[in-house]
Amino acid sequence: MREAAFVKQNKDKWLEFESILKNKTHIDPDLLSDLYIEVTDHLSYAKTFYKNSNTERYLNQLASQAHQNIYKTKKEPKNRLISFFTTEFPLMFRQHHRELLITFLVFAFFTFVGAYSTAGDGDFVRAFGLSDGYVNMTLKNIEKGDPMAVYKEQGEFNMFLGITINNIKVALFAFGYGILFGIGSLYFMMRNAIMLGSFQYFFYQQDLLWESARTIWIHGTIEISVIIVAGCAGVVMGNGLLFTGTLPRLEAFKRGVINGLKILMSTIPFFIIAGFLEGFVTRHTEMPDWLAILIIGSSLVIILFYYVYYPIKLHRRTSQTVELKTYIDLTPQD
Repeated sequence: MREAAFVKQNKDKWLEFESILKNKTHIDPDLLSDLYIEVTDHLSYAKTFYKNSNTERYLNQLASQAHQNIYKTKKEPKNRLISFFTTEFPLMFRQHHRELLITFLVFAFFTFVGAYSTAGDGDFVRAFGLSDGYVNMTLKNIEKGDPMAVYKEQGEFNMFLGITINNIKVALFAFGYGILFGIGSLYFMMRNAIMLGSFQYFFYQQDLLWESARTIWIHGTIEISVIIVAGCAGVVMGNGLLFTGTLPRLEAFKRGVINGLKILMSTIPFFIIAGFLEGFVTRHTEMPDWLAILIIGSSLVIILFYYVYYPIKLHRRTSQTVELKTYIDLTPQD
């Protein structure tokens, strides 16, 4: 059977099952079990005849969601937030690693563009990177022998609070621009990446690249990483408008918005951590290099673990469980 005919024949049943799971509709347990078995049967068929297709990915997601709802141990409501960060979000985010990679590559490329442009034009940093006021202030701080003095001007708590709120606002913009078919979020990434590249090259021109990097990236490793993740959330929302798969466009868009908001929500704890580091730790420019490197390295490991490694590992484990359950359900019993 051709894939299009297979989808047309079974789409209504899949959407019905998805609606039951999404709305937590109470139905007869035997009927729910029958629907689950049928969907896993379709998944097995799709894995055989439509390998790596959108149909297979959709059914795998639907079966995984069903397995979690039917077979997981019921938790008390107080654990809902923990469940979101440890299970629900990582499983969902695994489907959007492609968008994350695209967003990261755009950001990395335009960071290089910002640095290259500043190298070729000394005024670029003022025109497209940083404001005249910030550049002049930094030059004065360099003359005074404390180039990173900007991180010591405010009180620790006030700086922590202000930076955290500002970073969350930036993330909201990165996500919100995604309504422009995802291109808006990528444009937002481009602007911020150019600023970062010109900023770092500006310090290189002042022979302060290491001094700036070891200081700025104490908080910047997490801050920049989750801004990229927020941009990814915008791309996910935009993709809901562009790539509907087997779903109606409105339904695909709603799913893109919901998944994008979940991705955005995941960044909030990291923005709080980044704000804490910037407010309370970055200002200590006298700290030894090994400590700064340890903080930067640990931050990078945490980000890569939570957004890359853990979703892949959890997805594989869940898929194996679903496939095992499918095998058991489809195996004739004596």
